[in-house]
Formats: sequence, structure tokens, C-alpha cells
Amino acid sequence: MPVRAAGITVDVVSVRDVVPLIDALTAELASSGYAEGEMFGYSVEKLEQGGVHLVGAAVNGAIVGIGGVELADDGTAELKRFYVLPAHRGRGPASAIISTLLAYAANAGTRVVRLETGVKQHAAIRFYARHGFERIEPFGPYIGSASSVCMARCMVT
Repeated sequence: MPVRAAGITVDVVSVRDVVPLIDALTAELASSGYAEGEMFGYSVEKLEQGGVHLVGAAVNGAIVGIGGVELADDGTAELKRFYVLPAHRGRGPASAIISTLLAYAANAGTRVVRLETGVKQHAAIRFYARHGFERIEPFGPYIGSASSVCMARCMVT
């Protein structure tokens, strides 16, 4: 069911509908100076293989942002492929996306939502902190990555 707020609609999207946004995210990270081995985002093919609940935020019918959450069997989840077009940053789509993904994770019984972002993504780090995420030690594939910042938010009080 779509979530609507302040002219923004967030709804489930198919991977193929948002390939341009996935490509824009990859290009933005590469232009920030990250080497290919420092970019951990899922490819289109990996996203299509399932497991990631992917949503898009639309303004006036055009998708301007995406985000996904992958649930794990151990009560954790990880945010994946979070991106908003630069012209729409700071205007609400990112907050609408993260609220939708956190609600989805909470409804699935998730205890902790984690994420990885890059050390150069200062605005993203501040955004996640505003939404209750705190820095944690690297986990999973990010252990030993000097370019990674890992964060988590507890979903239960």
C-alpha cells in the first residue's frame, strides 16, 4: 500500500523500474573517489534475485529516490541502495523512504536495522543520525574496509 505525505508517494517498486537511479548512485559513489572494491552496493542482478524490499519515492509521478531493506533470519535487517536525486535532497523523499523501510522492518519483527555508507558521505551520515542510527563497528563484508561507516538503529525499546 502506498504511503503518501506532502506530495510524496512511497510504494514498492520493481528493480527494472529504478535502474537509472541505481546507476546514478553507483556513478555518484565512483565520482566521490571510491574504488570499485570500496563500493558494496548490490547490483541490479543481485537485487532481482530477491530478498530486498525495494521502495521508491515519487514526486508528481516521477520516482526521485529509492531504498531497500534486506531482512535476515537473526532479527536484523540492512538498508540497501538508498539514493535520492540531488535536486530532491532535503525536500522529504529520503525521510519518507526511511520511515517506510523502518516500518516494514518493525512489522517483520526486526530488532536492529544496520547500514553501511562511505566515509565521504557526510550528508548521508548526518541524515541517518537524525533518524536514530548510531555508529557501530563494521560488520559482515565491511570488516576491514577503511572506506566504510557502519551504523545501526535499535527497533525495540
